[in-house]
Amino acid sequence: QEQLVESGGGLVQAGGSLRLSCAASGLTFAIYTMGWFRQAPGKEREFVAAMSSGSTTNYAESVKGRFTISRDNAKNTVYLQMNSLKPEDTAVYYCNAQYSGSWREYSYWGQGTQVTVSS
Repeated sequence: QEQLVESGGGLVQAGGSLRLSCAASGLTFAIYTMGWFRQAPGKEREFVAAMSSGSTTNYAESVKGRFTISRDNAKNTVYLQMNSLKPEDTAVYYCNAQYSGSWREYSYWGQGTQVTVSS
């Protein structure tokens, strides 16, 4: 059973930092592109950052220079280091694992972790 479990969310003041973690199980972690998405109240889920199996990274413009995605394949875990947080970063953050197989796409989501940035 594939499972992604996020942790590390919380309440932080503007300018502060948080590190989110996402532990994966039940899948071949190393071959998956791992990503972070977020959804603020009343808004659609949006892309934040991703790291491919080859460690290529991609970031949303709104977080470039402030957030860093990393992964530890030995621990089946992906991280999101968030610095210089702003109130507009407040959202539920979701972990995603995605792999394009020969016949189908594989995509799994975690349950989300709340990040609240106070001004």
